[in-house]
Amino acid sequence: MLTEGMKAPEFSLNDKDGYKVRLSQFKGQKVVLYFYPRDNTPGCTKQACAFAKAYEGFKMKNVVVIGISKDSEKSHQNFAKKYDLPFILVSDPELTAIQAYDVWKEKKLYGKVSMGVVRTTYVIDEEGIIEKVFDKVKPDTNAIDVLDYLGKSK
Repeated sequence: MLTEGMKAPEFSLNDKDGYKVRLSQFKGQKVVLYFYPRDNTPGCTKQACAFAKAYEGFKMKNVVVIGISKDSEKSHQNFAKKYDLPFILVSDPELTAIQAYDVWKEKKLYGKVSMGVVRTTYVIDEEGIIEKVFDKVKPDTNAIDVLDYLGKSK
């Protein structure tokens, strides 16, 4: 797990429309980077819709919201369209950022063990340093928890 105070790993991944997104392009702005397992699953849909509902609050604070999963660009495109998601979704099928941010972990579900993305959110400051880590996040409250944190931070 990456910790607060560490330099956030750079990434260069395609968004839902095929455009390259790099963490460094947002230098000077806070970034909320949230990792989630899969488009169109109940928990991930709740989480994405909660970020969409809170999006104006993030915009007012000049905070960029980026969701990352290993889904394809096409999957992200359909997911964003279906739920009217206003923030950036990037595709990481090679697990580049997912592994760099240490969110690819062993998971147990109904006694079965498999590897997958553990739902985690990072707040990255204007200089590219991890300011806050939210691990084991709840899909329906993650966005509000992050927004509350941003309201309390400097």
